[in-house]
Amino acid sequence: MQTGQPGHQPVLLEEVLKYLSPKPGGMYIDGTVGGGGHTEAILARSAPDGKVLGIDTDAQALERVGKRLASMVNNGRLTLVQGNFAELARIVQNEADFVSSIDGGHDEGGRDQSRPYNGILLDLGFSSYQMDDPQRGFSFSADGPLDMRLDQSQELTAADLVNTASEEELARIFRQYGEENRSRQIAWRIVRARARGPITRTGQLAQLAATGVSYKPGMIHPATRVFQALRIAVNGELERLEAALPQMLDVLSAATIQKTGGDGGRMVIISFHSLEDRLVKGFMRREASDCICPPGLPVCVCGHKARLRILTPKPVTPTSSEVSANPRARSAKLRAAEIIVAP
Repeated sequence: MQTGQPGHQPVLLEEVLKYLSPKPGGMYIDGTVGGGGHTEAILARSAPDGKVLGIDTDAQALERVGKRLASMVNNGRLTLVQGNFAELARIVQNEADFVSSIDGGHDEGGRDQSRPYNGILLDLGFSSYQMDDPQRGFSFSADGPLDMRLDQSQELTAADLVNTASEEELARIFRQYGEENRSRQIAWRIVRARARGPITRTGQLAQLAATGVSYKPGMIHPATRVFQALRIAVNGELERLEAALPQMLDVLSAATIQKTGGDGGRMVIISFHSLEDRLVKGFMRREASDCICPPGLPVCVCGHKARLRILTPKPVTPTSSEVSANPRARSAKLRAAEIIVAP
């Protein structure tokens, strides 16, 4: 299945459809619309009447997708909202309130017409448009302003961090978010360079991060981890993911309240680095367990009950053919889980 705009290739597309399992009449959330490839595929698989609530912090991304999928927006099957998936519960509630304000939220018999969501997708990567636009500052492949904001209305930029954070703070960011072994060395070099003048361009930062490291074409660029770390810090990516995971569970659980048996709502999450994957893996394992007490206690005292069934015991990764066609997919890992429905 080919979806998305030219230049943008949705990652693990068939695997997303397999585990999200969209069906006609279903309600789905794409919490990271990006280039719209996954959104378009979910709409196609859930035709003729499935619906998608598409969320993204990037207004430019929403504008592009809204134009390309205008027919879906116009017929009510696609709703696009600018926001962050860390506020998923609020966004979902706002949409329900909006629908209710238009038609009263009830059918002729007075029954509530609000429909629960059957699946939620998070693709934690970046679209080709974001990565390839030098003005966004996400990549060092072409020189541009040191920005890295997903939400352009946000004040904090990567340049702000690079030019104001202490040497210790920069080293912590590079080590914690980039798992960069040269974190102290790079931070030291940045602080001394900015004393001579502000660092405002991606090319400047890439050169500082790569100094003293041998690099050949085909190798991972030595600035990669530094750029990843700054992007995570600027956008609060890990904190927002941590905030979103329990909200995903609660939103999907609402779809199972009236069910007895059958399939529960599903969450599908694609991560691109180990820090994200650890958060997702830990959350799913915890919510798939009947007890989360510390090891060593003779009896369970937590009262925790499993709410998820893990569908991917090991993460699903791209095939070699997909990586060849789309090298940016190489580090993708997909994990999926299903809400447990009472028998």
